[in-house]
Amino acid sequence: MSDAVKPDPSDPALVLEYDLDAPPAKVWRAVTIPALRERWLPDCDLAGAEPETSIPGEEVRYRLRDSEPPFRESHVIFRIEPNEDGGTRFRIIQQACAISVKLPQPDNSNCCLMRAAA
Repeated sequence: MSDAVKPDPSDPALVLEYDLDAPPAKVWRAVTIPALRERWLPDCDLAGAEPETSIPGEEVRYRLRDSEPPFRESHVIFRIEPNEDGGTRFRIIQQACAISVKLPQPDNSNCCLMRAAA
């Protein structure tokens, strides 16, 4: 996770849960194989095409970025587990990222040490 973009604890996560008829392995492929994922989650919506973290067969985490200014980012986690009917319980957890701006530091900060050297 980047130092500049972290989950915002003041912004609650959005959690969606679905029970799918497909087996967990099939759902896992749909969220992790780029050609399949591209059908429902295009690369242009991602901050990076590669997952940030992954627990094979169970969970994968991506970072999303808005396509328009101010280009807010969020983390989205896809959790996959078998359900009671032989299908998959598919959980989508999305949380906005806090935006912290790191301002550039001037070459001459005019602190006491620098004024004494002048």
